[in-house]
Amino acid sequence: MSENKITNFHTHTLLCNHASGMPADYAARAEKDGCAALGFSDHCPYPEGSGDYWPDIRMKSHEALSYIQAVRSAASSVNFPVYAGFECEWDRVYESWYKEELLGTLGADYIAFGPHWVTLGSSHVYAMDIGDAATLHKYIDQTIDGIRSGIYAFVAHPDLFMGRWKEWDSEAQACLSALLDAAIACNVPVEVNGLGMTRTQNRTKRGMRYQYPYEEFWLMAAERGAKVICNADAHDPADVITAARNARTFAAQFGITPVESPFA
Repeated sequence: MSENKITNFHTHTLLCNHASGMPADYAARAEKDGCAALGFSDHCPYPEGSGDYWPDIRMKSHEALSYIQAVRSAASSVNFPVYAGFECEWDRVYESWYKEELLGTLGADYIAFGPHWVTLGSSHVYAMDIGDAATLHKYIDQTIDGIRSGIYAFVAHPDLFMGRWKEWDSEAQACLSALLDAAIACNVPVEVNGLGMTRTQNRTKRGMRYQYPYEEFWLMAAERGAKVICNADAHDPADVITAARNARTFAAQFGITPVESPFA
């Protein structure tokens, strides 16, 4: 791989209703900015009518095939490999959907784990809305269950909940330590997320911190030798390589050498 070219495996499209551009736009910009491999992982669809799965922030199930086809078409226009994937939450109710529909019928190359929610009854609570220890523990247990499922290529923004939690206290340390142990045991990379670095920083007792990636967690990951991947979480073509480079710069502070591909 050229020293000036990098990889990114966390890319969205306008189909998720909160991003701009289609696969061809991202691929073209990635080629211009220096890309060695590009993975699309837009928010996955869920079976329509299946419950509270946040339909407004993801493609519809009938759009999934055209999304895969658009990624395959974009791949033919650039000189680096392009992969078609989805970013999915974990809820065991949908396990067969992830495996049989997304990876099977649609032929996705990979699924990224986006631990956005914790399941509470028939609804899902956003990670950045978690404010009590009991819910946090349930969220981490559910995330670890997802890591152990064997479905996911990497864990996107594993420290997402710190955006609300803010402080590196005993609860945060214990929960993220357990998450990290599971990722290491399962050989699943954890992601330094470039998008999080663009969000308003939090003032904490230890000083200013990104909402995520959260400094103390990544020091822990480095000390334990966790497998790390650096991605953009691009929602605009202009961010696809720039944000991934920023994630690498952050990781380098801790002596982390990221993997170039979740398939390695």
